[in-house]
Amino acid sequence: MDSARILIIEDDFEINQLVAKYLTKEGFAIDSVYDGREALACVSNQEYQLIILDLMLPEVDGQEVLRKIRAKKTIPVLILSAKDREMDKIMALGLGADDYLTKPFTIGELVARVKAQLRRYTDFNPNANGIGSKVLKHGDLQLDLWTCEVTVGGQKKSLSAKEFAILKLFLSQPSRVFTKSQIFQAVWQEESMSDDNTVMVHISRLRTKLERDPSNPVYIQTVWGFGYKLGEGC
Repeated sequence: MDSARILIIEDDFEINQLVAKYLTKEGFAIDSVYDGREALACVSNQEYQLIILDLMLPEVDGQEVLRKIRAKKTIPVLILSAKDREMDKIMALGLGADDYLTKPFTIGELVARVKAQLRRYTDFNPNANGIGSKVLKHGDLQLDLWTCEVTVGGQKKSLSAKEFAILKLFLSQPSRVFTKSQIFQAVWQEESMSDDNTVMVHISRLRTKLERDPSNPVYIQTVWGFGYKLGEGC
């Protein structure tokens, strides 16, 4: 279950990031999107083991997103919505949702429901969508969680433990932008850092090992004013 990939479709940035933070701590790989159109693109291009879906979304509303998911996929969908009327719940469950949690909610209950849905899914689908796979891939970049080997275009790269952890963080959530503070907390397991240099130095070393031209990085890109993200053109 630890390698299950979850898609969070929630337009409220703070709620989206809060849920992503706690599910990441539970060992899940998380993708976060903020509107229905982007959500449908992700579902088409990536395999997920569970989807957390808000009903009130821009671009394409949650009901339509749910309909389109159910037209092609059997993966669990957990609705996370401020709509708390009985009819709203009946409608969502009728469209194919597997569970419904109303806002405000507690993180503990959300995590418990996520794990319950994943258990049910994997019990009936032991090989469902690649759960259990220990290789993270993005373009020609590959990270093996069992052997701790990293390859770029088939060529092995020797990384330190912290460099490996940083790369794993990016590959686990390929669409997410991480601040230096978030990287530090995830990799060093500490709440704060004394200065920016720790993360910056490790990112620089990682680029030197992965990039053909570290001064013009493709794999780990800078998002000015925010932090770093995995390059889309890998």
